[in-house]
Amino acid sequence: MNHQVFIGLGSNLDNPLEQLRIALESLNALPDTRVEKVSSFYGSTPLGPEDQPDYVNAVAELCTTLQPSVLLDALQSIESTQGRVKKRHWGERLIDLDILLYDDLQMQSERLQIPHSQMAFRDFVLVPLHELDAGLSIPGVGSIQGLIDGLKTSYLKPLVKSNLSSDVTDF
Repeated sequence: MNHQVFIGLGSNLDNPLEQLRIALESLNALPDTRVEKVSSFYGSTPLGPEDQPDYVNAVAELCTTLQPSVLLDALQSIESTQGRVKKRHWGERLIDLDILLYDDLQMQSERLQIPHSQMAFRDFVLVPLHELDAGLSIPGVGSIQGLIDGLKTSYLKPLVKSNLSSDVTDF
C-alpha cells in the first residue's frame, strides 16, 4: 500500500543547498519510494545556539510503501552516509531528515513521533508544507494555515535567488 509522507530537510554546513540536493536524490533512490514534490528552499535562522550558520530548509512529499520504522532507519542511513555528526542539541548539522507526517498516522514510540512533535511551532516546516499542500492538516493539531497564522516567532529568511541554481531540485 502506498503512503503519503512528508519529510523535513535541513542543513547549515558544507554547502547546504548541495546537501539537500544529495539527500533528495537519496530519498528518491529508496526502495518502493519516489519523491512526488519538493518545496522551495527556505533560509532560516538557527532555532538553537545562535553561534552557527543559518539553515536551508525544504519539505519533500514522498509516496512510499515503507513502514514508518523502516523509513526512519533509511533516513538515518542517508544522514550517516552524508556524514552527519550531531555535535550538540539543536546545533549545526550537515543534513537533518525528519518524518513530519505519514498519512494521517498518529504514533509515539521511543524512536519516533508522528506527527513530528515540534513541527507546529516552526515556520521553516509549516511554510514549505503549505506550499506543497495548502489544505493539509496535522492530525490531532489543526490546519497548516491556522498554525501559520498563529505563529509568534519566525525563523525564515529570504534566500538570495542568485545563489540558487535552476537545477537545485532537479534530482
